[in-house]
Amino acid sequence: MIFHVLTLFPEMFETLNHSILKKAQEKDLIQIHTVNIRDFSENKHKKVDDYPYGGGAGMVMQAQPIYNAYKSLDTKARVIFMTPKGRTFDQALANELSNEEELIFLCGHYEGVDQRIIDLIVTDEVSVGDFVLTGGELPAMIMIDAIARLREGVLGKNVSYEDESHYSGLLEYNHFTRPPVFEDLKVPEILFSGHHQKIDAYRLMESLYLTELRRPDMFKKWCEGPRTKEEKKILKKYLDNNTK
Repeated sequence: MIFHVLTLFPEMFETLNHSILKKAQEKDLIQIHTVNIRDFSENKHKKVDDYPYGGGAGMVMQAQPIYNAYKSLDTKARVIFMTPKGRTFDQALANELSNEEELIFLCGHYEGVDQRIIDLIVTDEVSVGDFVLTGGELPAMIMIDAIARLREGVLGKNVSYEDESHYSGLLEYNHFTRPPVFEDLKVPEILFSGHHQKIDAYRLMESLYLTELRRPDMFKKWCEGPRTKEEKKILKKYLDNNTK
């Protein structure tokens, strides 16, 4: 899978050349290809922004350098523009985008980009949350990480995502490792039992608790969705124990 990134700060993406994503690139499972928008400016001073028509604070990135940078890629891949006005990025969108073989990320800066470039080339406007950053580079990196890890082989063989937060519709249960006691805090006894069915039930109960506590919207949606016979049984037990 190839991630193309149109940005004024390609050096920021060197952050992704570490750990799991570095190994994935070495195995040619993914490629991260940055394009410096400034290189495509037709201005002799390599200027890429200008004052907004109609007045207002800040500068706006011009359409021409972005468009030329985009055309240099010679691909029909989806173009994702990172913007607070976009659809909120979530696990469902990460799953959808992980099926693409190429993606293009457009990282804005300053007050944003000329709307005409959005109208011409952007297929998806995406936000990573209800807040504003100085540029689209960090959101693009978040998306690349979330999408890349879903590609076959990136996390290794026989990896299951089903218990992870958001993937199953619930927040993930807590994890423990050695030692069994740390600062007088003990690992739950059930995890030593070796009884996988009971452990799975315990973990689902923990996920239900954490989700109801921290994300009641997700909890309600999960409870109302289609559930297996075993999930219904555990949900009933959870509600019986936690409903006053």
